[in-house]
Amino acid sequence: MINLYDQQKRNIARTRIVLTGFILFLAFLGMGADAFLYGSGAGPGFPIATLGALCLGAFSAWWALREGDRAVLESTRAVPVDPRDPNQRILDDVVEEMAIAAGLPKPAVYVIPDSDPNALATGRGPEKSSIAVTAGLLRSLNREELQAVVSHEMSHVKNYDIRVMTVVAALVGSVLLLSDWGRRGLWWGGGRRRSSDGEGRGSGGLALFFFVAWLVSLVLAPLIAQLVAMAVSREREYLADASGAELTRNPLALASALEKIDAAAAPTPSIKQGVAHLCIEDPRGRAVNDREGAWANLFATHPPIAKRIALLKEMAYQTAGTKG
Repeated sequence: MINLYDQQKRNIARTRIVLTGFILFLAFLGMGADAFLYGSGAGPGFPIATLGALCLGAFSAWWALREGDRAVLESTRAVPVDPRDPNQRILDDVVEEMAIAAGLPKPAVYVIPDSDPNALATGRGPEKSSIAVTAGLLRSLNREELQAVVSHEMSHVKNYDIRVMTVVAALVGSVLLLSDWGRRGLWWGGGRRRSSDGEGRGSGGLALFFFVAWLVSLVLAPLIAQLVAMAVSREREYLADASGAELTRNPLALASALEKIDAAAAPTPSIKQGVAHLCIEDPRGRAVNDREGAWANLFATHPPIAKRIALLKEMAYQTAGTKG
């Protein structure tokens, strides 16, 4: 049986492993581009390609942290909560309660005018964050279930998940830039020039192996980058489930809310693809997110709802056993 704290530690460790591997992959692509295309990575020269891609990626991360939350809310047509509406007033009260429980400033609260139940959090961190839920979610859930969903989103804020995913997006952008630059360089013959120069200096089979491995990585880089981003997104969802259950001490309420969200099979048209990874459940309703196994583990942005519910119920039984 796994408890809340073990689940949190396991998901944090997995995220760190994935991010470390991704950074190493980016460094490998940059080393290859500098060595074989621009002649700056083989010796003490300046690593032009690597630093150029990282600088552009860092700029995109800075812009996303500065303006990304506003862009997300505008893209979903979210509007500030209306205290005159009884359901929205309950939402505002629940967000305030969960902010106090988490020890965080209260996020701005928004409602997305969509009948499909869903929710998301955005912002650079606890000091500037927003939680938005759909009108359909307010109609579908009771107060305990709404509290559980808000605690899940509050956990994303507390765990700096938006910042993590922004860094991941910057790394993905850097990888895509290096991949594009590498392919263009090879097209214009830079790779042939550098590899032949290296062979002329007697670099031998090791340099050839490195070049072939770099070529394969260059071709697969866009796919690998997207797979890593989705893997990090899935782990953060598991972590938010566990952290949210810790805030409410009611894992079964979140399990019940997820069951209701899953039962609404229609996609959420107000939430576009670029924002899908921020939601508590995939708003596109893709079947791959409901499956387990190697294929789903590679291509799903969200963990299977059934598995999340099973883990939450397991946490509830563990908590009950501890209290007893």
